[in-house]
Amino acid sequence: MARILGRRQRRAGTSPGTVEYAGERKIVEPRITIMRYDATALEELEVGSVDQCRDPIERGPVTWINLDGLHDTQIVRDLGEYFGLHPLVLEDIVTTTQRPKFEDHEDYLFFVLRMLTFESDKNEVRSEQVSLVLTPMCLLTFQENIGDCFALVRQRIRQGKGRLRASGADYLAYALTDAIVDNYFIVLEQIGTRIEGLEDVLVERPHPEHLHDVHELKREMILLRKAVWPLREVVASLERTDSPLINDKINIFLRDLYDHTVQVIDAVESFRDLLSSLQDLYLSSVSNRMNEVMKVLTIIATVFIPLTFLAGVYGMNFEHMPELRWRFGYLVCWVVMVGIAVGLLVYFRRKRWL
Repeated sequence: MARILGRRQRRAGTSPGTVEYAGERKIVEPRITIMRYDATALEELEVGSVDQCRDPIERGPVTWINLDGLHDTQIVRDLGEYFGLHPLVLEDIVTTTQRPKFEDHEDYLFFVLRMLTFESDKNEVRSEQVSLVLTPMCLLTFQENIGDCFALVRQRIRQGKGRLRASGADYLAYALTDAIVDNYFIVLEQIGTRIEGLEDVLVERPHPEHLHDVHELKREMILLRKAVWPLREVVASLERTDSPLINDKINIFLRDLYDHTVQVIDAVESFRDLLSSLQDLYLSSVSNRMNEVMKVLTIIATVFIPLTFLAGVYGMNFEHMPELRWRFGYLVCWVVMVGIAVGLLVYFRRKRWL
């Protein structure tokens, strides 16, 4: 349940705008990386404090500042103070259970996304909050931990090919959002593979552990749904905004991003329906197996009912039972009993009950 609702460690009653980290406490050394580029030049550096990154910011033209690790809230405060971010924005950045959203603060745009990755070693989906602040010539990204899905974007910037190096910070924000959405497809592919394998197992040999796997997948789909459904609103707001920070030329890319988001939503809903049917399939398979067992037991009981009757009749110790003193009585009794059993089995076989 904590994975679905999120862990909220903020103290109750704190005033609005309090910059207090409310995510998972992980030992991560905060890291600030900067990529400053234009169509002809690229500069990359890693700094240890906000004071060291002010010079690249002031020199422009396009600067991407990425902060990994939010538990050191002083760094977040320093960046917020330098860029003039509202205290409520800083509070949303360090409260890592935010719903994806978009806010227009005139001088800058602020939006929150959920970055999903599939951890193959744990066989589960991990969700992480990514906050973006877009200014005229700078993009700030805030991540909970080290490691993201932006490797291809960094590679495109380093190679200097395509539209990215020749565009502004708004196109960089689009590229990062598009990378997050594309990563959703990778996560969905992994989940789809698990669902297909689980479906085959449930048909052949259902086990209570498989029902547990179905419930785990349903919880992961809830996690996906919480990340994707609000994202559609974020992308639609970016497309409709009249902020001068968003160039009209990237609207076509935002529409394409919106289409990808809708595709992810359709896939999530399809998987949710499929998982519900898998639960019904498990119950149906278990019921069918139980019916097969009951059929076999019923046939065995039916075969032994007349045999038990004969054994009970001739097991009585009455003195005047003529068959008890017959020389071939024991042999005839066996022949009759075996004949009845074989006759019943042949009858069941012709009826296709066996």
